[in-house]
Amino acid sequence: MGAVNWIGLWTLYLREVRRFMKVFTQTLLAPVVTTLLFLAVFALALGGIQRTVGGVPFMEFLAPGLIVMAIAQNAYANTSSSIMISKIQGNIIDTLMPPFTAHELTFGIAMGGATRGVLVGIAVAIAMSFFVPMQIHHAGYIVYHGVMAALMLSLLGLIGGIWSEKFDHIAAVTNFVITPLSFLSGTFYSIQRLPEAVQIAAHLNPFFYMIDGLRYGVIGHADGSLGLGLIVMAGVNVGLWGLSTWMFASGYKLKA
Repeated sequence: MGAVNWIGLWTLYLREVRRFMKVFTQTLLAPVVTTLLFLAVFALALGGIQRTVGGVPFMEFLAPGLIVMAIAQNAYANTSSSIMISKIQGNIIDTLMPPFTAHELTFGIAMGGATRGVLVGIAVAIAMSFFVPMQIHHAGYIVYHGVMAALMLSLLGLIGGIWSEKFDHIAAVTNFVITPLSFLSGTFYSIQRLPEAVQIAAHLNPFFYMIDGLRYGVIGHADGSLGLGLIVMAGVNVGLWGLSTWMFASGYKLKA
């Protein structure tokens, strides 16, 4: 149908969505429980209720960061596992053989992972609202950074799944790339309290901008430049999209 295989693209996207919805207790509800446990640890064990960051109650400062972390981890897990399982089972050919372009393959699979990330973020935010005052300071920043964060990690999961030869490689990306960047992005603290050299390093971390932007949208507090954050998020996603389409177009670790 025209220049785009709309029917095939919609089918591919639905396959990715139905894949995680069939086990929603694991893919949607489990991240909510995990995030609430993080919240409980900081609130009860570490005395977060009495603390403030930049004049903002610590729990309200922390909540947006935990939401973004949940979005990121689940978006990455969805696409990376989808590709890895297909490669191991040998049915990746069923995805590559239909008349899809590299951009269509990237879009269908990546948007499936991004959808899971966004749904997890919404579920986590609703659950947190029973324990932490949640507000909307700027809806546009919440939507933009939530969607762009989900897409960024979904594309990273797609790249990681294609590159990986076994599940250990996927776990390595999580352990040595995603988790360190998440924890060093100002999720649990304001980077303004760090030494200047460390602040400069933090501003090179794209995870900082997705957390900072969503935090601004929720509580109106930002540690960095909001305009630069919009550009960085868009630029990183364009770069990851280009790499993903190249992998599909070249058959990198997908075709014998």
